[in-house]
Amino acid sequence: MKRPLPSFLAAARTPIVVLGLAATLLAAGCSTGDQGSSESGGTPQKGGSVTFALPPNSTPNWIFPIGMPGHLAGYNSALRQEVFLPLYSYNGSSGTVALDEKAGSAEKPVYSEDGKTVTITLKDRTWANGKKVTSRDVEFWFNLVKANKDQWGNYNAGDLPDNVAKFTTVSDKQFKLELTKVYNPDWFTANQLTYVTPMPQAAWDIESAGGRPGDYDRTPAGAKKVFKYLIGEAGKLSEYATNPLWKVANGPFTVKEFTTTGQVTLAKNDKYTGDDPAHLDSITFKPFTSAQAELNVLRSGGVDYGYMPALALSQQKTIENNGYQVKPWNGWAISYIPYNFNNPDMGPAFKQLYIRQAVQMSVDQATISRVIWHGQAAPGYGPVPQQDSPYLSDTQKNNPYPFDTNKAKALLTSHGWTIENGVAKCTKPGTGADQCGDGVKAGTQLKFQLLTQSGSTETDNMMQELQSSLSKIGISLSIKSEPLNSVLDHTPVCKPSESTCDWQLSWFGTQGSWYFPAYPSGEQIFSVKGGANFGGYSNPTADELIKKSTSETAPTALRDYSDLLAKDLPVIWMPNPAYQVSAIKKNLQGVTQDPLVFLQAQRWYLTK
Repeated sequence: MKRPLPSFLAAARTPIVVLGLAATLLAAGCSTGDQGSSESGGTPQKGGSVTFALPPNSTPNWIFPIGMPGHLAGYNSALRQEVFLPLYSYNGSSGTVALDEKAGSAEKPVYSEDGKTVTITLKDRTWANGKKVTSRDVEFWFNLVKANKDQWGNYNAGDLPDNVAKFTTVSDKQFKLELTKVYNPDWFTANQLTYVTPMPQAAWDIESAGGRPGDYDRTPAGAKKVFKYLIGEAGKLSEYATNPLWKVANGPFTVKEFTTTGQVTLAKNDKYTGDDPAHLDSITFKPFTSAQAELNVLRSGGVDYGYMPALALSQQKTIENNGYQVKPWNGWAISYIPYNFNNPDMGPAFKQLYIRQAVQMSVDQATISRVIWHGQAAPGYGPVPQQDSPYLSDTQKNNPYPFDTNKAKALLTSHGWTIENGVAKCTKPGTGADQCGDGVKAGTQLKFQLLTQSGSTETDNMMQELQSSLSKIGISLSIKSEPLNSVLDHTPVCKPSESTCDWQLSWFGTQGSWYFPAYPSGEQIFSVKGGANFGGYSNPTADELIKKSTSETAPTALRDYSDLLAKDLPVIWMPNPAYQVSAIKKNLQGVTQDPLVFLQAQRWYLTK
């Protein structure tokens, strides 16, 4: 889960945001009703504990409600929302995507007639220490993010917190946000306000260990000190279960266990005061080093909610006979390999569109999806989910760069590259039509280094297939595998002069590279200052279309954006795998598999 983590929105600006046409379109393009629900039946059992299998080599490493680079994996967000309730959460498990009103801290936002003010009323919720959740707790989040926005992993210049001109407290339960300009309210609610999470100001507004809580966050200097202290505490994973800070929860669960090896246990929060309490006593999220290791435990019945690797789907009947339901969990996502355009060695080559075109034409997505993923992945050709929707351009829908290694090789040789000993070498530097291109030096060889996440046989096989295919056009690809958190940590946004800019290509998409929030715009991943624009892609036209998509309610801008990036190739578009093929014990009920990849684990229950 990367979120960093989809939906369609529609209608004209209204006082209250309604997901109408868009949600319906998502239902048509990404139906989830059949994939989502566990079978009903049986007598509900009070309490109980279950075990959930985490993806291979995926270890939760963050609980603080302000995400940091290297800590943006989707399972961090999914777990955190069970402990600290965001203002708003969306849910697409029913087949439509809409506000999940029970899962949030606030009533639906109300937009002013001119669209520049949002009024938000908090629900009556209580922190575990007995204090009420108030507007001050929301202001606290804003103050910390505003003073430390350059460190916030989800920061995109011009978006939160920049687009909020003023935060005004109306009462303990109501506040107003004055916006810097008019935004598409569907986008603002789904892609901005979902980041906002009330934090217990009276308990967390501390500048140093042993300090007394105050109002330090109300000055930039104080907010920086508080943020530094809280970030330091958030880095101590082994203390999550004992640190008093994280005990002040307002969600249906609290942290009972959080190990450095990735095992997390959430326990029912008996002090939760909302209308969406947990049914189970506890849920343990269990890490695995590989899909095969998880499958071995699944076969023995050792997990209640697990998954089947694509290679093991032939064993579905056996797993079902052991008391499981087997259902695909499809995500509202795209998958891709970023180019590091700022890499000092390969960056100039990556900036040549014809090279990116040759690479893209060497990815046999249809065969990879069918053979390697056994039909549990689908080709993807652009920056919005490939499902039919008003945002999918004809260009992206129809694949502008079909698989053709002969044509790909000809692109390279016609631009000044000579293949020597199987590797393309620039023998004709320069900026002419038949030369290597701006910044590409004579003698440069197309030798690429790919960092890929480990633990998946399908990913390993896919990368070997890509390596073989690229070798046919004169590109040498070396592959290095690491756990997902390590891949994310070693794929930073960087400048050419920085030592961290040594990465060239990166894959973190075994469960999908990017899960969208409810509106599939690209400000985070492909705008020039996007917090998750890992490769430093820069295209002024793309930036303009992204800005239009956040301010206009019509789908035209996103469709044009889809068209542009399908052709301009900011990344290598790859098949998008299902998040997983789930195996759920038949006595575990209330499970819905949300395409936004949130869990709603408080609604799970066991039957007798």
